[in-house]
Amino acid sequence: MTSNQRGISLVPALFLMIVLAALGLIAVRFGAIQQQTVVLSMQSARAYAAARAGIEWSAYQALVNSSCASASLALTEGGLNGFTVDTNCSNTLHTEGPNTVTVYVIDAFAWSGSYGTPDYVSRRIRTTVTDAT
Repeated sequence: MTSNQRGISLVPALFLMIVLAALGLIAVRFGAIQQQTVVLSMQSARAYAAARAGIEWSAYQALVNSSCASASLALTEGGLNGFTVDTNCSNTLHTEGPNTVTVYVIDAFAWSGSYGTPDYVSRRIRTTVTDAT
């Protein structure tokens, strides 16, 4: 072995180490992205459930208490803890034969986090209910 060949295996070894390090970084990055996607998907489902809770609360207020008013609800229980729901309700009267029925249009907007931040999530739902029997 001549003195010119002493560091010849250093170049492939460095190349291999750099390639393996790059692959490791890519794997870690993909894992973090996948984890963030799962978290945001779960938060999205929770926001939908919070908006549904707002719809159900407003429908109860409208149909049972005959109250059609806007409200803001801070949810504190279970998986919906940390969500805020703004509800808006409007109603119209309609005559159907001898009966007068009330039709309520309920809009619920649920959110968590601050707008513009990575953890912000929101959902809006609108539904129509009536007191017709």
